[in-house]
Amino acid sequence: MQIITALIAGIIFGLGLILSGMTDPSKVVGFLDLAGRWDPSLALVMGGAIVVGLVAFRWAEGRTRSLTGAVMRVPTASHIDRRLILGGLAFGAGWGLAGYCPGPALASLASGGSKPLIFSAAMVAGMVVFELLERLPTGRKQTA
Repeated sequence: MQIITALIAGIIFGLGLILSGMTDPSKVVGFLDLAGRWDPSLALVMGGAIVVGLVAFRWAEGRTRSLTGAVMRVPTASHIDRRLILGGLAFGAGWGLAGYCPGPALASLASGGSKPLIFSAAMVAGMVVFELLERLPTGRKQTA
């Protein structure tokens, strides 16, 4: 049941991205072009997403199980550190340069174009590099 629920949620999310224009890189770049021909329409999409997220997180507070019975794991981190800032900068730079963020890039794969394919491959490569770097020793000497 949880797989079917996840599939339905993913389809609804993908359709929402397509209908809102988030899968069109030129629309996204137009939104980010504050000094040129700024297109504020995606601000409404983001605002709607924030409202839905706030409602969902408020509803999830204190719950241990989802409606499908899955264990709820709500994020608990609340501090801002160097990794978060650098990750946000890398995400924003990639979004601005390519016009895609991960969800819209994956939804755009259905269009068959080369740009979402290249972006998605680069995104996966970045994830692999991150995992490899995370597994490196921290350089601290361990005492026996």
